[in-house]
Amino acid sequence: MVKSSRPTISDVAKAAKTGKTSVSRFLNGEQHLLSDDLRQRIEQAIARLDYRPSQMARGLKRGRTRLIGLIIADITNPYSVDVLSGIEAACREQGFTPLVCNTNNEVNQEQHYLDLLRSYQVEGIVVNAVGMREDALNRLQQSALPMVLIDRKIPEFACDVVGLDNAQAATTATEHLVQQGFEAILFLSEPLGTVNTRRERQEAFRRTLSRYPHVRAESAGVPLHDSESLDNTLRQFHASHRGMRKAIISANGALTLQVARALRRLGLNWGSDIGLLGFDELEWAELAGVGITTLKQPTWQMGYAALEQVVSRIEGNNDPVREQSFSGELIVRGSTAR
Repeated sequence: MVKSSRPTISDVAKAAKTGKTSVSRFLNGEQHLLSDDLRQRIEQAIARLDYRPSQMARGLKRGRTRLIGLIIADITNPYSVDVLSGIEAACREQGFTPLVCNTNNEVNQEQHYLDLLRSYQVEGIVVNAVGMREDALNRLQQSALPMVLIDRKIPEFACDVVGLDNAQAATTATEHLVQQGFEAILFLSEPLGTVNTRRERQEAFRRTLSRYPHVRAESAGVPLHDSESLDNTLRQFHASHRGMRKAIISANGALTLQVARALRRLGLNWGSDIGLLGFDELEWAELAGVGITTLKQPTWQMGYAALEQVVSRIEGNNDPVREQSFSGELIVRGSTAR
């Protein structure tokens, strides 16, 4: 059995006993140019044929696709899920459709999706960058596509950025641990690389503790899924500061989960044996043991703001490059209690 083809504008015109120009006027909101009888015939023909015009084709004809490309570093990260929710809400309000691409933290995938989105003629891009190579940056600059970076900056690339005020957030987190009487604090992140968020948080951590010489400050970078290295780092930190109140600051939510697992493997309990504070609010944080203190980011609001900014650029805003920084909120639980 041969499947019937999708109805075309010509089919609608034939069924309505008119020309394609009249149908196009009906579809493009120029119905005032048509007689009442003709409008009714076209409307009935569209309903009878179940005709659905190609929004892509119509958009390209008018020079607009109403598509926004989203390149996300890791869509499994709860942070990214919340950011996407804010972006999607803003897209819905602004009349845009998001095309989501997950790079899984792979630079090659990032470039592949950039090229793909350009082929779809998206009107703008929101990027949660991994670490783009120079050739990718050059192509982006030449394309002149409106773009906003969220969370991570790209070195040597002038672009609008929306993200957390990392210095303020890390300072707040570190000050809290000092006030709770911790005498040795480990700032733990994934390897710094070119990711500015990790660097800015670590620098603020060290800068804050420089005002408290009686508190020992350590930092380490561990790959997210290298459980052996993570176990060794935590074991050494715990052993080298025996008799002192110790705490860990985890630089992001995905790492906090791995730290919690590692502490369980080592037989250490957060809240009694060691303190634990993690960036990013996690749904399970209040349920894990005595609860885990977190530094909550306004992720939904950041996603919403990023989309608003890229739409502003699409509509012709030529103001200087803008960086929007949002404040974090400390949510205190039993993992950092005295």
